[in-house]
Amino acid sequence: MNTDIKKSTRWLRRYFSLITIGVMAAVVYMIFFSETSVLHKIEYQRIIDSLRYEVQVNRDSMLYYKELNSRLSTDPEIMEQVVRERHNMKRPDEDVFIFTRE
Repeated sequence: MNTDIKKSTRWLRRYFSLITIGVMAAVVYMIFFSETSVLHKIEYQRIIDSLRYEVQVNRDSMLYYKELNSRLSTDPEIMEQVVRERHNMKRPDEDVFIFTRE
């Protein structure tokens, strides 16, 4: 048993010095456990992607409302249509169907 330990420590000393083991431990720590680890970078990239998607959705919504606003200020028929849709109003000769999401 004692000879097996000596053989393994002799093998370790031949191929790995104490400095090499220390450097390998530091690299493993930096890759997996530090603030700039690979796992943190993957998590941050996922957050960045979701925020970029949210910005794109907000930009599309902003463009829609900006275009609607310009149309409302120039076209009275569009203004009437939007007001009737928002307040569930109808003309005497039409039927209104209201669909709601549940």
